[in-house]
Amino acid sequence: MNILLVIILSVFDSIPGVQVLQDSTVSVLMEEAMYGKKELVTIDGFRVQIYSANNQQKSKAEALDLEMRLKDRISQTVYVQYQPPFWKVRLGDFRTYDEAKEYKKIFVQQFPHLRGDTYIVRDKIQVKQ
Repeated sequence: MNILLVIILSVFDSIPGVQVLQDSTVSVLMEEAMYGKKELVTIDGFRVQIYSANNQQKSKAEALDLEMRLKDRISQTVYVQYQPPFWKVRLGDFRTYDEAKEYKKIFVQQFPHLRGDTYIVRDKIQVKQ
């Protein structure tokens, strides 16, 4: 991340009455720019689930296809999980429910055909320590 952007965001964030809303990824990148890379740790958090089905062969193929179609089109990490008997596709690593809710809103605007299958779930997430 450009160090100038880090400085600009820091300045805006320190102005009374100004609230900077940013994806959790931006916060991580800003911390890396200022303090260096950190190790990943697993914590309780939230993800946006966009798919869940239990037809073994069909569901696996659909989940992997959805992952391939989305991974270069969205800003969040795409996770394909098998939790017997369900194949699931989940997005992001959000520390708070509100972060996940904000991302869900953006996602369903971009992919309205997935709106009915999209909701926020508790999950173990990967964040930089």
